[in-house]
Amino acid sequence: MIPQRLRLRLLALPRPAKQALLVLGDAVLMVLCLGFAVFYSGYPAAEIARQGWGQFLLAPALAVALLANGGYYRAMVRYGGLRMQLGAVLCMTAVAFVMIGVRDALDVTALDLPRPVLVGFWLTATGALMASRWAMRSLLAAPRQARESVIVYGAGAAGAKLVAALAVSKGFRVAALVDDDARMHGLELHGVRISPPEALPGLVARHAVRRVLLALPSVSRQQRGQIIERLANLAVHVQTVPDIAQIVAGRARVDELQEVDALDVLGREPVDTDARLRDRCIRGKVVMVTGAGGSIGSELCRQILALGPKRLVLFEISEHSLYRIDHELRGLAARREYTTEIVALLGSVHHLDRVHSIMAAFGVQTVYHAAAYKHVPIVEANMVEGIHNNIIGTWHCAEAAEAAGVETFVLVSTDKAVNPVNVMGATKRFAELVLQGMTQRGARTRFCMVRFGNVLESSGSVVPLFREQIRAGGPVTVTHPDVIRYFMTIPEAAGLVIQAGSMGEGGDVFLLDMGQPVRIADLARRMVHLSGHTVRDEANPHGAIPILYTGLRPGEKLYEELLIGGNCAGTDHPRIMRAVEESLPWARVRSYLAQFLAHANTFDCQRAQEVLLEAVNGYRPASPRTQDLVWQESGGAAVLPDRTGMEASLRLITAKSA
Repeated sequence: MIPQRLRLRLLALPRPAKQALLVLGDAVLMVLCLGFAVFYSGYPAAEIARQGWGQFLLAPALAVALLANGGYYRAMVRYGGLRMQLGAVLCMTAVAFVMIGVRDALDVTALDLPRPVLVGFWLTATGALMASRWAMRSLLAAPRQARESVIVYGAGAAGAKLVAALAVSKGFRVAALVDDDARMHGLELHGVRISPPEALPGLVARHAVRRVLLALPSVSRQQRGQIIERLANLAVHVQTVPDIAQIVAGRARVDELQEVDALDVLGREPVDTDARLRDRCIRGKVVMVTGAGGSIGSELCRQILALGPKRLVLFEISEHSLYRIDHELRGLAARREYTTEIVALLGSVHHLDRVHSIMAAFGVQTVYHAAAYKHVPIVEANMVEGIHNNIIGTWHCAEAAEAAGVETFVLVSTDKAVNPVNVMGATKRFAELVLQGMTQRGARTRFCMVRFGNVLESSGSVVPLFREQIRAGGPVTVTHPDVIRYFMTIPEAAGLVIQAGSMGEGGDVFLLDMGQPVRIADLARRMVHLSGHTVRDEANPHGAIPILYTGLRPGEKLYEELLIGGNCAGTDHPRIMRAVEESLPWARVRSYLAQFLAHANTFDCQRAQEVLLEAVNGYRPASPRTQDLVWQESGGAAVLPDRTGMEASLRLITAKSA
């Protein structure tokens, strides 16, 4: 390797100077090769110099001319590959044929070199030219960094393209290929031997592999889950690569590795969708999404936009979230040439008149109500706002929808509404009771609710939290060793809401067959192993990342349920069920709403919780004391302002206005 300073000076030369050096070097090389061929031919040097000296001028001239004509002085030598080497062979073959042809056709003493000498020149010059290009490429190339050994799992078309792409990458070296197909075992792909999955432990140890790349775009989710489970025991970092089509199109690089999909970690198949159910309440209609900037709300907007509504109304209290989803959807609509009108509106579901005016002005036909406070500990510590947003806000939206003639109103609910132990779950359950009560009183709007479990990758979900903690070196925090949860992805949740909403007859509660619940501690361990680390515990005190059990948070249960009681019925979708549960008559619901409003307006958290206990069957607070931070700070009494001055100012303003 030439010194780094000299290498940089050569690379910094102007392009014409580099080309001139190449031309001069090739010309000198041709003369030396011809002299070498003469020397080893055995012919007398004096005789060769007298009658063949003209070939010493013809050889460099022909070689430089043909190389220039082929564009080899325009190419960047340090990036030249097989094509450049083949070009050198063809060029020198042409030079040799021309030199022999000129010798035979012209009776000129200066060109009369013996044919064996010219053949020897062809062989020597071809090898020397190829070697010179290879040497320059090696010398001028950037210093090579040590490449990480990786194993590619999957030897199909995607695996073949991945191995080929990694062969020219600077960061990785494919040490082995693994595939489940026994017919491929023992074969080679791009020089890499294909081994069975049983050989993985030995391959990982032999090549000191810390990373396995999955190239399995077509296998089922269940198969991917089984493969990932097998890899989790090896403590290697398991990643996937971008779609090969994106790499080929230049939209992604092969070294842009991605973490394993959350569904792959759980090993659960995604829920299928029914196009007929998805279209029923959306295509050609005016659709409104409350909480449009949230995790569920924004995904609802994406899927709704793709289904061709006439108009999509985005309603959001957060200006930043509204701007972000509005900007994203408008870009998506422009790229895919959607004709849907997108309307972005700020506002709160607390404001009945604002919500009603929007629904009436834009002729809303379908509402997906995703606006809610959902983080259990935060709602527990802010009880009044939780009641206002989750109960009063839902009531106001539902009343506004009925008054504006909305056809369908779908509430996004949660499994925490079943036998709740926290304020969030209790408020969401009472929100369900509000819609069921309005249906019983004879509402023209068709109200229904969709209840599901934890959503992967949403704000507050354990999966992104665990990834962040693992990236920081731990510890990974789990509330309790035995805590279990149901999981689904954000697209699944949004698709379920859309499909279930089209099946409701009025007052229906729908829930998803979410399969088996997942133990959070097991999920944490699996994610640590798939990140290439080991768990530090009593059995392995030298592990890299510990799991810290922090205790259940306020209002948190060990396990969640989806159904109150045990009665449910099937629907048009095999994975969606209709719950058969008790509800309250509208008169009682209205009475409870009045009490919630009164206690919320006076910030009386104790009374508000008592109403929740009476209204929501199965509500058992985890703590007997109200967890609202303001209530605790004030010693269990509401701190209300002196309204005397405020009321006087309001009277003065009113009088002046009149």
